[in-house]
Amino acid sequence: MNIERDALKNLMQWKENKNRKPLILQGARQVGKTWLLKEFGKRTFDHVAYFNFDTQPALKEFFTKTKEPHQIIKFLSFLNKQPIKPKETLIVFDEIQECYEALNSLKYFCEDAPEYFVACAGSLLGVAMNKGATFPVGKVDFLTIHPLSFNEYLSVSDDNLLAYLESVNTVEAIPEIFFDSLVKRLKEYFITGGMPEAIVSIAEQSDVSLTQTVLQNILNAYILDFSKHVASKDIQKIHYIWSSLPSQLSRENKKFLYQTVKNGARAREYEDALQWLISAGLVHKIYRSAKPSLPISAYDDVSAFKIYSLDVGILRRLSLLDPVAISEGNRLFTEFKGALTENFVLNSLIRQFETIPRYWASGNSAELDFLLQHQNEIVPVEVKSDENIRSKSMAFYRKEYVPEICLRYSLRNLKYDNGVLNIPLFMADYTKKLLGLL
Repeated sequence: MNIERDALKNLMQWKENKNRKPLILQGARQVGKTWLLKEFGKRTFDHVAYFNFDTQPALKEFFTKTKEPHQIIKFLSFLNKQPIKPKETLIVFDEIQECYEALNSLKYFCEDAPEYFVACAGSLLGVAMNKGATFPVGKVDFLTIHPLSFNEYLSVSDDNLLAYLESVNTVEAIPEIFFDSLVKRLKEYFITGGMPEAIVSIAEQSDVSLTQTVLQNILNAYILDFSKHVASKDIQKIHYIWSSLPSQLSRENKKFLYQTVKNGARAREYEDALQWLISAGLVHKIYRSAKPSLPISAYDDVSAFKIYSLDVGILRRLSLLDPVAISEGNRLFTEFKGALTENFVLNSLIRQFETIPRYWASGNSAELDFLLQHQNEIVPVEVKSDENIRSKSMAFYRKEYVPEICLRYSLRNLKYDNGVLNIPLFMADYTKKLLGLL
C-alpha cells in the first residue's frame, strides 16, 4: 500500500538543502522510520544502500577501526555489492543507536564527505543520548517521525475527504454530508491509531481483529524493549508507569501521580523509569504552566505534569477499550473522561507547532487542557469530546487573562465567534492553518 506521508516532503527539503548534514530520524518503534527512508530512497535516488546495526552486528567492528568516511564508503560498497556514489546513492544506517562509533562517524561524514547522502534511523536514540553516548553535536540534522496523523490516515482510507479538507480556506461551517463522513472516519482512526501496520490492516483487509492483534504485538515489542534496554532496577518500574497510563488519564484531574503507579511510590524512585519512556518516544510529558506568558517554557512548574501516549490507538489498546465502541454513538470520544480525544488533539498539536503545549490550572477553580504558544501569543485550548461546549474554566481564564483568541475542539462545526475558534475534532491537523485564516 502506498502511504503518502508528510515526512516525505521534509526528506525532499533535506535532500535539496545545500547545507544539509547527515540526517537522523527519531521516533518510537513501529512509526515507519525505516519504510520512510527506503521509500524516499526509491523515489528520489538511483540506489539505496541499507545497513542495519541490529540485524548486522558485524558492521560495528569496522566502525571501531576507522572514522574516515571514504574508507567506510569503500567497505560498505563491498557489502552492498555495488559502488556507493555521491548524489546517486542514499546511505541508510538503521538502528544506529546500537553502534555509538557509527553515530560518532557522522561528524566526519559532515566535515570530510558532505557529497554523500547519509540518513539514519534510531528507535531508541533518545535513550542512547540520555546515557551519555558520544554524539556529533552540531554535525547532524534531525527529523522526528510520529505515528500517522488523521490527515495521513485519510490519504489511505478516503482521499476524497482529504482533498475536501485541503480545499477549506475560510472559517465557515463544514457541509453536513462531509461532516458526518469525517466523524465516521475519525472513529475508525481512534480504533487504529497512527501505527502504519495497524492502518494497513484496516485499509487493506477491513479486519478489526487483525488491528487488535497488530496493536497488541506493538505493545509486546515495547515491553520487550523494557527488558532488553533498561537497567534491571528500572524494568518493573517502567512496567508500572506504562500500565498506569489509562488510569492516570481517566481521572478528572489528569495530573500525573506516582501513587497511581503503585501505592507508596515516590518521585525519586520512579523518575528515571519515567524519563526512559520519554526518551524512547513512548510518552509525552506536558508541564503545568505557572503563568501564561512568553516564552511558555520559562514558566514551567516542573512539580506538576501530565503524561500522554504517543498514539491514540496504542492508548485505546492499552486501555482494553473494545473496538465495538465505534458503533456506540460518541463513546470512543467520551470514554474515560475524554482521555482518548484529549490525547488525539495533543498528538496533532505536537506535530504542528515547534513548542510542546503546556496545561494551566488555577488551584481548584479552573483547569485548561492545553496552552499553545503560537507566534507571539499564548492561546488557551480546551478539548470537548462531544457537542457540549460549556466551560467554566475557559470563562475563568478569559476573564483573568483576556486572550485575543481561544481554541476549542469539539464535535460541533467549524466556527469563529466572539474570540473563540471552534474546530471540529477531525480538523485538528489544520489548527495552524485555521489560525492563519483569522
